[in-house]
Amino acid sequence: MDSREAIQQFASTLQGELMAAMEEGGPTEAIQVCNEVAPEIASDISAETGWDVGRTSLKLRNPDNAPDEWERAVLESFDAEVAAGTPADEVAPSHEVIQTEDGARFRFMAAIPAGSQCLACHGEDIDSDIQHALERLYPEDEATGYQAGQVRGAFTITQEM
Repeated sequence: MDSREAIQQFASTLQGELMAAMEEGGPTEAIQVCNEVAPEIASDISAETGWDVGRTSLKLRNPDNAPDEWERAVLESFDAEVAAGTPADEVAPSHEVIQTEDGARFRFMAAIPAGSQCLACHGEDIDSDIQHALERLYPEDEATGYQAGQVRGAFTITQEM
């Protein structure tokens, strides 16, 4: 499995879980998926590959997903590409190789576009039931105010070389 395949697996598994939750219980059920299932999916793929797989954003819902300096710069470049006219789902992934005390590491990021289905929980006009669920699970939530077509965040991979 390469980095793109790992991210595709993460994205498709998460999307399937979110869609099932939306059908079963609506957006408040989907919030539970993001809170509980998404970290499990990342953990499973990390265990399978031996890589550090996760998500990050400039506007965090979960503070555990805070971007480091490189991730922040990449997220800002993704936003700049979209502002310049590139559709969010066409923003090219970014990668680099860094040297650390422990050796070389390959880093990879792919943008997560904000689709229309994301806006129930991440948009500008959030129903009060959803807002209450978000406040309960994510008291420091910053991940709202998005419009369809913006970059919501990114999937990240770090692997030792």
